[in-house]
Amino acid sequence: MAKTLYLMRHGQTLFNQLHKIQGACDSPLTAQGIADAQQVGRNFTEHGVTFDHAYCSTQERASDTLELVTAQPYERLKGLKEWSFGVFEAESERLNPQQDPARQSYGDYFLPYGGESDLQVQARMVATLCDVMDRPDHQQVLAVSHGGASFMFLRRWLPISEIKQRDIKMTNCVVLKFKYDAGEFTFVQDYRLDQGKELL
Repeated sequence: MAKTLYLMRHGQTLFNQLHKIQGACDSPLTAQGIADAQQVGRNFTEHGVTFDHAYCSTQERASDTLELVTAQPYERLKGLKEWSFGVFEAESERLNPQQDPARQSYGDYFLPYGGESDLQVQARMVATLCDVMDRPDHQQVLAVSHGGASFMFLRRWLPISEIKQRDIKMTNCVVLKFKYDAGEFTFVQDYRLDQGKELL
């Protein structure tokens, strides 16, 4: 029987607002980030979406977001952390390299600077979330992670062409819904506060 994963990005942070690179480092949620996370929580409640288990990355912006979405107990997992950008951490986003258009990714650009490659991020996200979904009594799970890490996870299960066609964006508080069965995830839908879509 297929299980359901709701993978959510954290709310807006101070570094998001200041356009600073935020990967392995952290910064607090803004007032907007707090309000948006609370709204997603209300939307889950209004649509009768409940979770038997909840998880987030070990970074504070993710745990703070999860606590605003639901009051239930949760577990923090290092495997859900954001992409590490090495010495680029906390610097201006203007220093980011151009992404490879075909891959919509930075590839292994950050490796020589103490960061991770896109495939390293993807591998740990896939391994972590497969492990979570394979646990007993995990039928409907919420996981709060980050923009880069969530995008790399999505790319494992959905081609770039379809991501573009569906206009899926890793905005703050975006929710990606997946079905999970026998080690494979199937993308169902994305939900953003600015879209007005129904949470299914």
